[in-house]
Amino acid sequence: MGADWEWDDLLFAGTATHYRRGRLPYAPGLADLLAGVLRLDGRGRLIDVGCGPGTLALSLAPLFGEVVGVDPDGGMIAEAAREAAGCGVADKARWVRARAEELPAGLGTFTVATFGQSFHWMDRDRVAATIRDMLRPDGALVHVSDVKTEPRTVEGLPYPAVPYAAIEDLVRQWLGPVRRAGRGVLPNGTPGGEAAIFARAGFHGPHRHVVPGGQALERTYDDVVAWVFSLSYAAPHLFGARRDAFEADLRRLLARASPSGRFSERLPGTEVFVWWRSPPGP
Repeated sequence: MGADWEWDDLLFAGTATHYRRGRLPYAPGLADLLAGVLRLDGRGRLIDVGCGPGTLALSLAPLFGEVVGVDPDGGMIAEAAREAAGCGVADKARWVRARAEELPAGLGTFTVATFGQSFHWMDRDRVAATIRDMLRPDGALVHVSDVKTEPRTVEGLPYPAVPYAAIEDLVRQWLGPVRRAGRGVLPNGTPGGEAAIFARAGFHGPHRHVVPGGQALERTYDDVVAWVFSLSYAAPHLFGARRDAFEADLRRLLARASPSGRFSERLPGTEVFVWWRSPPGP
């Protein structure tokens, strides 16, 4: 991350209750793909680093004997625990409030480590090296994200597209032109270049896989509002006492875009990069 920004505990403050409703799920078939690629048999251990409300960890829980989610935000950890209980996997899931930089934290060794769109918030070289040491010799690190380059037209679907560009403009009108992040700002956004970091840490790979998206979804005003408040740069606390006024502006924007109260959207594909701790065998 740039020298002008440091992590602080307000980064995702207040977003956890909006996350599950607002964020789009990963493409269906992700768990099946990983089960085949990683030869999972339901007995290994998974650590999901920057787990948020457990979205990725819980979708993969049937593939492992134990799942450990790590996140520095207390609200995210509480949401993950509630969802695990609702899914009936609380007995095999453990949620640890900690920064990735505090690992290994006595958590032991793991078969698989996952990062679901979280790695860019961390001291990446340090965390990559630590995670490699926490994996079994035949273990794997899996970096998961949405496919960013595919077109996601709503042509042929019944409702208008979510007006993402207009929403971004509205957030900038309220919070300023530079992206907010906790107590600081990110003028250049979050970093990329994960491949060089994982290679530098000693991982082997990557093997890239894409789980196809494109499934049609319907989104309500409430879904889109939840999406906005799930974002680090539009977290509820950033608006302070003006939060309700911002939300009223946001809902007026949505009503102009779709008077029916519905939007159409297509699910993005899911991009998976698998890195092995040791050179994979035949």
